[in-house]
Amino acid sequence: MAYLIYNDGVQTVIIVSTAFAADELGVATDLLLILVLMIQFVAFFGALGFGRLAQRTGAKRAILISLIIWSGIVIFAYALLYEQWQLFVLGFFVAIVLGGSQALSRSLFSQMIPRDHEAEYFGFYEISERGTSWLGPLAFALAVQATGSQRVAIVTLIIFFVVGLLLLSLVNVRKAMLDAGNDPSGVVI
Repeated sequence: MAYLIYNDGVQTVIIVSTAFAADELGVATDLLLILVLMIQFVAFFGALGFGRLAQRTGAKRAILISLIIWSGIVIFAYALLYEQWQLFVLGFFVAIVLGGSQALSRSLFSQMIPRDHEAEYFGFYEISERGTSWLGPLAFALAVQATGSQRVAIVTLIIFFVVGLLLLSLVNVRKAMLDAGNDPSGVVI
């Protein structure tokens, strides 16, 4: 459940970010394309960096750190993002956590799946992700409609990161691994 909620926030930020940048900052399409390419490039290194972080702190803690950063990203977009150059700084941080949070989430989930049931669990994972993917865009759209501002709407997405963080913090990874019949020895939890 935690993943479904916080990933909906992540996906919504990805979906609305270019419209937000164009409408709120007046960023031209060619500059948005450069930003998207930069994010894709840096996300690779973000995934590697968060992988190293997870080796030291555990995947759960690394994901929790990424959710704090995601929360900071939407707060920054709401309160401090007024210049186009700031968008590239923000895009750098988005890229760092984008690759890391998604890769680590799948990795953590895989550790809690019973052997020989990977296909059905990941199938459920993907179907559930698609089934809830409308919640973030709906919350964003309702906030825009209620306030008339994408800037206000973007900060409402913090709810997805905070709720996801709270739910994930309650997950006992060691117990889940043991219950699935997996050996947690050698895994940083």
